Amino acid sequence: MASFIERMCLYRVLVLSVFMSITQAVDRSNFKTCDQSAFCSRQRAMKPGQSSYTALLETLELSDSHLTVQLLNNNNKVLLLLELYRLQGNMTRVKINELKPIKARYEVPDVLITDPPTELMSVVAQDEHRVVLSLGGEDWRLILSAQPFRLDIMEGPQVLLSLNSRGLLAFEQLRIRKDTKSQTDTEEAGEKEDTEQHDKEKVSEGEEEAEEEVDQPGMWEETFKTHADTKPNGPSSISLDFSLPGVEHVYGIPEHADGLRLKNTDGGDPYRLYNLDVFQYELFNPMALYGAVPVLLSHNTHRTMGLFWLNAAETWVDVSSGQGSSEVPQTDVRWISESGIIDVFIMLGPRPNDVFTQYSSLTGTQAFPPLSSLAYHQCRWNYNDQEDVSAVDQGFDEHDIPYDFIWLDIEHTDGKRYFTWDNNKFPQPKDMLQGLLHKRRKMVTIVDPHIKVDSSYKIHTEIRSRGYYIKNKDGGDYEGWCWPGNAGYPDFTNPEMRKWWASMFAYDQYEGSMENLYTWNDMNEPSVFNGPEVTMHKDALHGPWEHRDIHNLYGFYVQMATAEGQIQRSGGLERPFVLTRAFFAGSQRYGAVWTGDNAAEWGHLKMSIPMCLSLGLVGISFCGADVGGFFKTPSAELLVRWYQAGAYQPFFRAHAHLDTPRREPWLFGPDNTALIREAVRQRYTLLPYWYLQFYHAQRTGQPVMRPLWVEYPEDIATFSIDNEFLIGRDLLVHPVTDERSSGVTAYLPGNGEVWYDVHTFQRHDGAQNLSIPVTMSSIPVFQRGGSIICRKNRVRRSSSCMENDPYTLYVALDSQGKAEGEIYIDDGHTFKHKTDKQFIHRRLSFTANSLSSSDLSPDSQFPTASWVEQVNILGAQKPDAVTLTTTDGGESSVEFEFDPDTAVLTLRKPGVNAGVNWTLHLR
Repeated sequence: MASFIERMCLYRVLVLSVFMSITQAVDRSNFKTCDQSAFCSRQRAMKPGQSSYTALLETLELSDSHLTVQLLNNNNKVLLLLELYRLQGNMTRVKINELKPIKARYEVPDVLITDPPTELMSVVAQDEHRVVLSLGGEDWRLILSAQPFRLDIMEGPQVLLSLNSRGLLAFEQLRIRKDTKSQTDTEEAGEKEDTEQHDKEKVSEGEEEAEEEVDQPGMWEETFKTHADTKPNGPSSISLDFSLPGVEHVYGIPEHADGLRLKNTDGGDPYRLYNLDVFQYELFNPMALYGAVPVLLSHNTHRTMGLFWLNAAETWVDVSSGQGSSEVPQTDVRWISESGIIDVFIMLGPRPNDVFTQYSSLTGTQAFPPLSSLAYHQCRWNYNDQEDVSAVDQGFDEHDIPYDFIWLDIEHTDGKRYFTWDNNKFPQPKDMLQGLLHKRRKMVTIVDPHIKVDSSYKIHTEIRSRGYYIKNKDGGDYEGWCWPGNAGYPDFTNPEMRKWWASMFAYDQYEGSMENLYTWNDMNEPSVFNGPEVTMHKDALHGPWEHRDIHNLYGFYVQMATAEGQIQRSGGLERPFVLTRAFFAGSQRYGAVWTGDNAAEWGHLKMSIPMCLSLGLVGISFCGADVGGFFKTPSAELLVRWYQAGAYQPFFRAHAHLDTPRREPWLFGPDNTALIREAVRQRYTLLPYWYLQFYHAQRTGQPVMRPLWVEYPEDIATFSIDNEFLIGRDLLVHPVTDERSSGVTAYLPGNGEVWYDVHTFQRHDGAQNLSIPVTMSSIPVFQRGGSIICRKNRVRRSSSCMENDPYTLYVALDSQGKAEGEIYIDDGHTFKHKTDKQFIHRRLSFTANSLSSSDLSPDSQFPTASWVEQVNILGAQKPDAVTLTTTDGGESSVEFEFDPDTAVLTLRKPGVNAGVNWTLHLR
């Protein structure tokens, strides 16, 4: 009993400390700086200079698929193996590993969707100092220099990228600890013999005796606060530098609460990639947050390129911008990881869309979400019980505000036992879900990956009996503290564990679940309240691998298993919806992410834009931030402005902390309710356009929410803009993010282009800064001239209720009087668009005073009851008559109105089905 009481007291202290941190900004002392991280400090102590590595060109071997050559460390005589691959799609892969490690080093599995196909490389020149390789075409060359080792990728005479030009390649080889004490003299003698033999091999291979390496603090064990990290494999960190001549702007490597353009880290901490549970994170800080995508993009007016550093261990990234050797701008990037190997993909563009295509060919594209998940989500920690859920649901109907999903946080469970319900608060979950289903609405419940240690809890006993828990360094089940108290952590790196977890989402396993119940994976960094940096000890074990090797993959695997469970429960028919907090490269294949525990502050509203833009650049399009802020209490003005901004971001969910006052949209007075209602309704009218953008994202890897420079890569004015953005190509949004704002200045890009205010239809020229007066009802949004956007203007209580409603087309003419767009329709929730080609994809084109619809996928078919109710042509002239012709040869006149003040031509009720060929003629 005493032990139990002590444990409960510790649990209360831990939870109390968590809640106390809510009232303050993040306690930085809980998280390491580079100086406090032994391997980062050690590596960063290296200064640029001549590399200690030589490429032994006499060992070079060239096969059909790749080139290999040995690298010699001239200091310790350790040999590395360099592998070079020319990949299809204008990419180069560089791998560096120990030639003969004393044990295998971790290589990241499951993130690449396939073994990337290679293309032939050929040697075009070689001497004792270098090898010149062809990368295809006459101008593309890769130069491998021997002494010191260096790689340069060239286009003609121009250096696009240099690797190890600053001499910062460092590879700490695995070794046997010199002061290790054996249990027996025999073991000690054996270890000594192995060590001596290993040293002899190194001397033989290196031809001269190695310098004796001196152990430094933190190599074999490290302590942070009260937590000790044993390192049985000793130091194993790696480092490599890349130089980008002519580049001043680099982006990516989320997740950080910082601006879109990466800052110079000279004199401060590097950007850190290490998935952590950070309460109320600070803004403009390179500290690690919940997710880590080790992908960096560089951009200038001539070229966009990308670097994908495939390593799941703790990683730090230094960015240094300045002048190169010839006073040309240059950015240097250095990657430092604690373990694993160097495995980097160089994506050579040259255009932004080429880089997105290249990266998605490696890690996959954004999963095509159910249409309803692109609508509005209502959440808080926590809705109290079934009656509360019903009251909130009814409140949306009473105030005529649509929504699709209502969410339940951890309190809905039986004592934080996931896959269960609190029988007192939610005694009839199926009745609750059935009530939502009747209104064509859905629910999300939280399922976290910390499992309450309780012998009466089925999930725990099954995982323990199957041996699926992560182990501690001594071989027992790893346990830590989280919301349920003492918890075990399933080893999601084990495919058998993932398979079992997926099976738990079956309707006969997850009691009370139905087809309209979806899932939220939180705390999956993993969060361990009493662990170092609020996460797992690095010397915990996943089979043969330490947690330090796989840390940033944990959340990726949790979401993977959960998404697979949702697919399996439907027999492979239904698309899943899974929200995750922790993520890695490739997480886009499994669902959505959000920016974590933000605060009800104007700065956090502003920061939601660059945070989601950064994620979109590295493949994760389905991103959003908690509308209103998770911590603290927003003013009515801030809440309204956040709804207006959130309505134009991919994942649109309001969420709030347990201790904040209720903030359902109708609790701030009728005026604010009306403003929020209008923002949410704007989201619903645009769902056809959002759905089209996600259709393209899952086909091509292009981001849905994108920086202006992606579409205007030669316009320098766009390179640092992160307070406005594009949705697809055709909608530009500049949310109001300042308190008591009376105006904003939006940059409209494109010399010679035109933009139309979507609310007033006023036309503006591109390539200008436009001053826009705003009121509390203003959401500055512009449609690009030359585009056609489809909306559904009959907003109902949920997106599913709008399935068969008609479309209104907004045809925004460019300066040549032309426009193009698309419409995409399927059932909105199954995989039949892929398996059975059940979809409609059509091109809409306005040219020569005619608007037509033609089939982009004639081998697909899908019946739709939706029809074209209205066409608004912006920038038009008044015609004498408008006629409609269809494929059956029929012709009829169409009613129209023309407003000379706005130059908008409105065609009323063409009455044509949205899935057939037709043409409207303006005469």
